[in-house]
Amino acid sequence: MIGPDLEAEILRLHAAEKWPVGTIAYQLHVHHDVVRRVLLQAGTPRAKIARPSMIDAYLPFVLEQWEKFPKLPASRLYRMCRERGYPGGPDRFRQAVASYRPKPRGEAFLRVRTLPAEEAQADWAHFGKVRIGKAERQLVAFVMVLSYSRSIFCRYYLGLQTENFLRGHEAAFAFWGGVPRRVLYDNLKSAVLERRGEAIRYNPRLLDFAAHHRFEPRAVGVRRGNEKGRVERAIRYLRSDFFIARSWSDLADLNAKVLRWCDTCALDRRWPEDRTRADRDALEEERPRLLPLPEAPFPTDERKEIAVRKTPYIRFDRNDYSVPHELCRRTVVVVASEDVVRVLHGAEEVCRHRRSYDKGQVVEDPAHVEGLVQEKRAARRGRGIDRLSRAVPTSPALFKSFAERGKNLGNATSRLLYYLDTYGAESLEAALQEVLASNAIHLSAIRHVLERDRAARGRLPASPIPLPDDPRIRDLSVRPHNLDAYAALGLGLRASADGSDAERDLDPKPNPPPAKETPHDND
Repeated sequence: MIGPDLEAEILRLHAAEKWPVGTIAYQLHVHHDVVRRVLLQAGTPRAKIARPSMIDAYLPFVLEQWEKFPKLPASRLYRMCRERGYPGGPDRFRQAVASYRPKPRGEAFLRVRTLPAEEAQADWAHFGKVRIGKAERQLVAFVMVLSYSRSIFCRYYLGLQTENFLRGHEAAFAFWGGVPRRVLYDNLKSAVLERRGEAIRYNPRLLDFAAHHRFEPRAVGVRRGNEKGRVERAIRYLRSDFFIARSWSDLADLNAKVLRWCDTCALDRRWPEDRTRADRDALEEERPRLLPLPEAPFPTDERKEIAVRKTPYIRFDRNDYSVPHELCRRTVVVVASEDVVRVLHGAEEVCRHRRSYDKGQVVEDPAHVEGLVQEKRAARRGRGIDRLSRAVPTSPALFKSFAERGKNLGNATSRLLYYLDTYGAESLEAALQEVLASNAIHLSAIRHVLERDRAARGRLPASPIPLPDDPRIRDLSVRPHNLDAYAALGLGLRASADGSDAERDLDPKPNPPPAKETPHDND
C-alpha cells in the first residue's frame, strides 16, 4: 500500500508531465503495477507518447476493410497493405492494428428456470486413458443432472459405445428412483446421428430407450453449450472436487467411490435457488414428481453376429473367447454386458465367459476344446505346447533347445504340463529361465530347480509323476504267481547256513498245492 501523497504525485506526473508508467515507477521507486493500479482507480487511461507510425497512412483502409469484413485476418490485411506500398514487416503490422480490430458484442442470456421433474441434462466427460494389461482404454464418465434440484449422477465407463450411454441413463434413473420428462443432449453421436438445420436424426437405440421410459430426448443447438450449462458446470465440479488426487484400484472401485460422492458431497451443496436449502432438500421435493420406472428393464447389452472360423474361438472386443467346437464354420450371436460375454446359437445360450478389457487375451472353457482334442489325438501335443506358451513365456525357447538336441518333444510336453499344474506358472517360468541361463537343458534339471525352490519355501516334495490316463494301462490285468517255491528256497538256504540240513531231510514237508490263479486289477 502507498500513501495518498504518493498517489497524488503519480497522477500529477502522468497528467501534467506526460511521464510514461515506466519512468514514474523508476523515479518514485515503486513497481510499475502499482502505477497502473493508481491510474486505473483514478479512471485515467494509459497515455502514450504520440509518435508517427508507418501504419498511420493505412489505418483508414484497414478500418474500412474490417467494417465490411469483420473476420478478415491481419495476415491478409498485411498483404493488401503491402500491395499499396506499406514498407513494414508483418509482426509490427499485426501488433499495430490489433487494438483496432472490431470486438463482437457479448451475448446476453436469460436465466432459465425449470419445474421439478421437468428436465435433466446429460453429457459425456473425458478423463484420459487407463491401461488394462496390454490394452489402453478410454476412460469416460456419463454425467446427468436434474435441472431443478441440481442433483448430479456420474458413472465411469471404458468407451463411448451407445450401450454404455444407455446404461448410464438406467443407472441415473435408478439412483433418483424415477425418470424426468425431458432430457437435453449436446450433438454427440450417442444421441444425434445427423443434423441439418432443424432436421435432426436421432440414434434409433436412444429413441427406443426413450419410448420405453416415456421421456422426450431433445438436442440443443449446435455450439450452444449454454443451453445445457447445468451439466457443463457439474462436469467441472466433478473434475475438481472428485477426480483430481483420487486413487482407485479398478473401474468398480472408482464407480463405488463416485456413487458415494454423488450421494454425499454433491448433494450437500447449497441450492442455487434458495441458499438456505441444500440440493438434497430440493431432490426430496422433486423425487415424488418424477415419472415411475418401467416394470421391465430395457436391454442394454451389446449384440453382434460373429462367424466362428476353423478354430473354436470368436474374436470380440480385441479378445478371443472359446465356444464348443461343434459351432465351427457357423454364425453365432454375442450378447455382452459390462461383466459377462454370452454366446447364443439360435435361441439357445451355448456358453458364457467373464468379459476381459485386456487385449489379445484368450478366455476359454477347457470343456470347449477337450472334445476336439479327444477327436484329434494328434492335436494333443500341439494343444499342450499352446497352453504352455501362453502360461509360461519362456517355454518356446526351451522347446527350440529340445528340438536342436533331438529330444522327445511329446515327453517334454507332458512333463512340463505336469510341472505347470503342480508347481504353478510363476515357479515354472523362473525355473526355465534359470535352466536356459545355465545351459542345463534337461527335464531333471528343471525338476531339481522346482524342488529346490519348493523346499526353500518350507513345503513338502511334490508327488511323482502319475501314470498316463491311457485305457491300455488303466485296464491292464496282472496275474499273480505262486511264490512258495521261492519261500522254500529261502528257508533251505537259511537252514544250510545254520547246519540243520540233516534234520530237514529226515522230516520233509510236502509242498502245498499251488493256488488258483485269479486276475488282479492293477488299479
